[in-house]
Amino acid sequence: MTIAIGNDHAGTEYKFEIIKLLEKLGHKVINFGTNDTYSMDYPDAIHPTAEAVETGMAEMGIILCGSGNGAQMTANKHQGIRAALCWNNELVALSRQHNNANILTIPARFVSLYQALDFVKIFLSTEFEGGRHKNRVDKISCES
Repeated sequence: MTIAIGNDHAGTEYKFEIIKLLEKLGHKVINFGTNDTYSMDYPDAIHPTAEAVETGMAEMGIILCGSGNGAQMTANKHQGIRAALCWNNELVALSRQHNNANILTIPARFVSLYQALDFVKIFLSTEFEGGRHKNRVDKISCES
């Protein structure tokens, strides 16, 4: 699977570890994030990450910023993107099972690296349940 990843300065350390995990699991990674800890504007990394998922260049995405809020809001401006802000394992699983999330948003300043790596594993291994959840997900888009 090809996975797009984007981060601001708050998520750089976690991003490098997530990339190692993804590559170990056999995934291809497209890195749109910053590679240092100098302050930068998260939309500059998040828009291209969301566009990669939106256009099919990547099947899934992972985005990181300090609180996760700005990254999630930015990604969700794109049609077809369902970015989920998650801070525990149950939310990660539910984001896939019930919402068919295609971008995992990690609040790097509020979770440990160990948690973040667990989130990635859960996100990639959890399937969308479909059924009644599909009907709801289909209603999210504002396209006419």
